[in-house]
Amino acid sequence: MVRAIERLVKMWPDNFYVSSQSREILQCPLRNPVDLFHSETIVKICAPMVRYSKLPFRTLVRKYDCDLCYTPMIVAADFVRSVKARHSEFTTNQGDRPLIVQFAAKDAHVLADAACIISPFADGVDVNCGCPQRWAMAEGFGACLINKPELVQEMVRLVRNQVENPMFSVSIKIRIHDDLKRTVDLCQKAEAAGVSWITVHGRNVEERHQPVHYDAIKIIKQSMSIPVIANGDIKSLKDVKDVHQKTGTDGKNNLSLTDKMTFQWTAVAAFLYAEIAILLLLCLPIISPLRWEKVFMISVWSRIKNYWNKGFLTIIVLLIVLFLDAVREVRKYSNVNLSDKSAHTSANALDHIQMKLFRSQRNLYISGFSLFLWLVLRRTISLITSLAKKMGDQKALEMEVENINKVAKKCLEENEKLQSMKAKCDMGEVSDEELQEEVKKLKDELKKTSHALSKAKDDFSTTQKRCEGLRKEYDQLTKEYNRMQCSSGGKHDKKGQ
Repeated sequence: MVRAIERLVKMWPDNFYVSSQSREILQCPLRNPVDLFHSETIVKICAPMVRYSKLPFRTLVRKYDCDLCYTPMIVAADFVRSVKARHSEFTTNQGDRPLIVQFAAKDAHVLADAACIISPFADGVDVNCGCPQRWAMAEGFGACLINKPELVQEMVRLVRNQVENPMFSVSIKIRIHDDLKRTVDLCQKAEAAGVSWITVHGRNVEERHQPVHYDAIKIIKQSMSIPVIANGDIKSLKDVKDVHQKTGTDGKNNLSLTDKMTFQWTAVAAFLYAEIAILLLLCLPIISPLRWEKVFMISVWSRIKNYWNKGFLTIIVLLIVLFLDAVREVRKYSNVNLSDKSAHTSANALDHIQMKLFRSQRNLYISGFSLFLWLVLRRTISLITSLAKKMGDQKALEMEVENINKVAKKCLEENEKLQSMKAKCDMGEVSDEELQEEVKKLKDELKKTSHALSKAKDDFSTTQKRCEGLRKEYDQLTKEYNRMQCSSGGKHDKKGQ
């Protein structure tokens, strides 16, 4: 087995996508990460974070005075068995030091094999004994190992025996028991097996967002002669100093360097303000619906119109997802209960939870209003378009009526002229030939006028029917808009309550 592992170590750099840098790593002297804890300064550590603690992220945090970096958790059995898993789960380069590779394992021999494979490329391995996720515990990984101190002890001892490099560190990350004596016993057994340091997340397996028990970490530190790293709710350098004063630990393991939701909710808030600005612009009385229709008829909007429905539905789905996520956050932080002991342990715990609750409620209002205004914005544009069409039809109808009035006025003038000619004829002032010629002209003009009047009447009837249909459609749209406004108002009132 040892020869097979040596063969894997020799073959791996040739298949590694940074193979040239990997060869440089093999040539550079390894540093003992334990020496970091012997300095007078606090050791700042980037914790293993799923999907985050990859090589680019580690390279970034090292530029901001991060002393030690962890990889994301890697399943040791898959890492040993599959070359593809090794290539996808682990990448490094010359500047990526000191580096600790965290493994999830339930068998000491498998962990030792993984440590031998990784030893030329890293400064140590860490055994994850603190992951509370159900899948990990069901597989025998993570936090369930804190109840198996003999297995943890065997893992540490076997890695120590199989890895030839004496400077290669072996550490464990744990959660605490409800009975702190069991946690101290676990740590002392790991220390006896040769563990380099222990990272303590100050919560038990069931706790998620409750305050960290820094007093428990302090007790564990006082019971150990090896370095102890505090983990949990450390988000800034001020937190590092505060936790160091409370616990006296050697390093601070920061599990959440930044609030990953900040940019997301900033974008949603900007979208909300954009919606408000557009609605205010659409409601300006100085811009008529006809002008808006001309704006909507610009070629740019006609191109966007083809993707409008898909984009509208996509944004609806995103806003609904964000709204449900905000509801979940509000429920999560509303259900957090601080016991007297926990409140005494962390003086700022209550303020911290209340701040998170306030932020989650703010996010709920932002996503809810964004969703509501997005629906209102679509309905407003539809109503403006319908109103513009109605106003255009009304304008056409007025022109038709004006033409009909002109024709009718001309008919009256011709009738008066005919009546005067008849009177002259009766008085003998006009000869028969002139009269017949005049009558013929008048008949021709009357025929043309009658034809024009008939056509105008038909156009007027058609326009009137179209106007009546548009009026009914507009009334129906108005009723739907009022119904939607009432229902949305009711939902908003319930949310506000």
